[in-house]
Amino acid sequence: MNKTPLIVTIIAAIGIILASITIANAYKYKFTSNENINVTGNALKDFDADLVKWRATYSRNNFDLKSASDQLKQDQNVVKNFLISQGIKTNEIVFEAVNITKDMQYGTDVNGNSISSFNGYILSQDVTIESQDLDKIEKASREISNLISQGIELNSSNPNYYYSKLEDLKLELIAQASENAKQRAENIATKAGSKLGDLKKADLGIFQITGKNDNEDYSYGGSFNTTSRQKTAQITVKTSFGTN
Repeated sequence: MNKTPLIVTIIAAIGIILASITIANAYKYKFTSNENINVTGNALKDFDADLVKWRATYSRNNFDLKSASDQLKQDQNVVKNFLISQGIKTNEIVFEAVNITKDMQYGTDVNGNSISSFNGYILSQDVTIESQDLDKIEKASREISNLISQGIELNSSNPNYYYSKLEDLKLELIAQASENAKQRAENIATKAGSKLGDLKKADLGIFQITGKNDNEDYSYGGSFNTTSRQKTAQITVKTSFGTN
């Protein structure tokens, strides 16, 4: 009796069975891998800055370097006295190093040759104020322009506002955004007739700080508003949960 056809038949049957098991397992894996719930949690909080930095610059121009230096020194005393009169503490006031440049004017003569003329020395100095008394600094920044009437060439920048507990704020928002993501995922799982499983993946989004109620665009690298006293912080967390 020829057993070859029987053996071939058995081998073919085994192959079909193994192929079926492989396909079933592959389908099961594919089905399981698709049973993920991907959600993005969000958290935001309004807060007020608790630290202000403000900078002003004053300058003098004179052909004589010593005269310009003496004039700038007098201006420094006037500026310092003004700031102290506004209630600003001396340890909150920092005078930077004096910057000296030559005022040169360049042009050409009637023959087209390059010429230059010396118009004196320009001496400038920055004064920086850092304080936690925001109202006091805001008032001083508005009124310091009155010193111009005393002959001081002065340029004042707008105050910049910061928050000294920024890391604590970040941790708080990360926790809230994570909880928000979990709640969203649980709601999706419940509505789909399933149960939420373990967290499989979480990616932290960019931390953004914008002015409160300002129409600011978010930055790819993260916004960090310093011009507004009242701010809004926001962060997102992208998560992926399994299901049971």
